[in-house]
Order: sequence, then C-alpha cells, then structure tokens
Amino acid sequence: MKYFIGIDIGGTNLSTGVVDENYKIVGRGKIKTGSERSYEEVVADVIESVKLAVADAKVDMEDVRWIGAGCPGTCNTETGIVEYSNNLHWHNAPLLADIEKAFGKKTYIENDANAAAFGEFLAGAAKGSKNAVIITLGTGVGAGIIIDGKIFSGTNFAGGEIGHTVIVIDGYECTCGRRGCFEAYSSARGLVRMTREAMEKHPASKIHQLVEADGRISARTAFNAAKMLDEDGQAVVDRYIKALACGITNTINIFQPDILAIGGGVCNEGDNLLIPLKKQVAEQIYSKNSKKNTEICLCSLGNDAGIIGAAMLGKSYEGGILKSVFGI
Repeated sequence: MKYFIGIDIGGTNLSTGVVDENYKIVGRGKIKTGSERSYEEVVADVIESVKLAVADAKVDMEDVRWIGAGCPGTCNTETGIVEYSNNLHWHNAPLLADIEKAFGKKTYIENDANAAAFGEFLAGAAKGSKNAVIITLGTGVGAGIIIDGKIFSGTNFAGGEIGHTVIVIDGYECTCGRRGCFEAYSSARGLVRMTREAMEKHPASKIHQLVEADGRISARTAFNAAKMLDEDGQAVVDRYIKALACGITNTINIFQPDILAIGGGVCNEGDNLLIPLKKQVAEQIYSKNSKKNTEICLCSLGNDAGIIGAAMLGKSYEGGILKSVFGI
C-alpha cells in the first residue's frame, strides 16, 4: 500500500493527513496556525504536523510516495514558492523547498481552494466528472476549477477567483478593492452584513431576538429568523440566494461543468438553500434547452477535502488522473 501526505494550511489551523490509495485518511496531525507568527514558525509546525500524522497512521515514511500542501494565496506550482498570502502575511515563501528539505520527498503546493476542489473531484461530490467547479462559501468565496481532470490555475497561478467577479456594479466594497464582487454578497461576511442592515431598518424583527440570545449575528441568523416566519429574515435570505444564484449562473455560463458543488457553513441549511437556488439558476442559465445541464449539489467531504486534494496533487501534475479515473 502506498501513502500520500496532504497538508491543509489555514489561517487558524493547519491540518495534515496520511491518505491511502483509496483516498482514506489513515492518520492525522493538527496544530493551531497562529497566522500572526512568522513564516519560519509556521513552517516548523507544518513539519511537526506531518510527523504527528505519520505517527498516528503508524506508517513508515519510506511508504509515502509524495507530499502535497494546500495554502491560501498565490502558489507558484512551478517554483514551489507561495508568492503572496494575505491571510498568512507571506511574501515569496519557499514552502515547497522547506518541506522537501525536511523529509526528502517529492512535494507539490497549490492554492488551498484548488486543493479542496481536487479532493471533491477525486473522492467527493464531483467524483466521476471530468469538469467541475467547487465553490466554498466561507469568510470569502473561494473556488477551484477542474478541467479535463486537472486543476486550472491560470497563467499566473491566481486563476479561479470567481469570488472577485462583479455581480452588482458599484455595489458593496470588497476586501479586494473592487465594488460589487460576488464575494461581497455571497460570503458569510456578506450575509452577516445584510442581516445587520435588516436589523437596523426593522427594530421589530425577530432577528433581534435571535441575536440577543446568541450574542452575535451569524450566517445562520437570517435563515433561523425565516424559519420563525419572520418577513425581514426571509427577505435577507431571498436577497442572499438571489445574489448566490447570479454568481453561480455566471460560473455555469462560462465553464459549463458537469458538476458545480458548493460548500461552507451556510450549506448546512440544506434544502432551504439548495431548492430555491437551483430553481433560480435553472431560470437564468443560458443553456436552458440542453439535455445535459450542470448538476448543482453540496460538497460532501467537509474539511477533509483539502487534505485529500493536497495529498493527491501529484496525480494532477503528473498527468495521470484521466487515465486512472477514466481509463483513457
């Protein structure tokens, strides 16, 4: 049995897993990232997390074929350098070289959203497809694009930033500097903003009761208010889903993937989100009369997608994934 190591580096946690040939995680290592720390401190913990995962899996490093790491930001897959990561405050960090030096194993790096998308493509919601888009609705809107079984990252390794396409001209200001981005409306941050605006406009809304009980506004607040038949909560939910449908329709019109899967905390709403979303997208997509339209579904691997996808990066870069998955 051959094993592969996948590292998922986040702003809060770094999670590492030993993954077998069947995409099963057989050992884990997890450490707090502490994004305010230096690159050298974080990469030392990356190395330690690998050791923890290997010990947990009870495997020998000789049986590990390669190591992959998913990292937020622009990851140059040719040089192995993380050119820029605003979440980690890294500039031109030699991540690949440092991991290879520590373990003497072939190493690959990739943007974390791309790695997670590859995980869903291999073992999750997009399994069996050739072309897929995975969109994560978190603090921002992340996306990974798989075309003919390979990760698409663009000429400068910064492709797939679907969250920074504009859906409302002169709309909300986005953290990227533009206005009206998909991310500004469809991220958890955007949903919280819209919920706060509704509270300010409607003092009698049940949203106030929920916030008082929870002590904060969350991405679930408006959905919970809507379940209480609160009109203002429902209006926020409707506005959010309308924006999400717009961004997803744009994505489908561009890529026409077999599957578009969405993940992130807001997806815990299940059918309350998915049913109206699918209806609106079906009404808006260009390919209305096609016999084979994009399937919209929820991601299935959760936080494991990043580990599995990172562990299998070698399959994308070595060009063997179409042969292994489709026999071509």
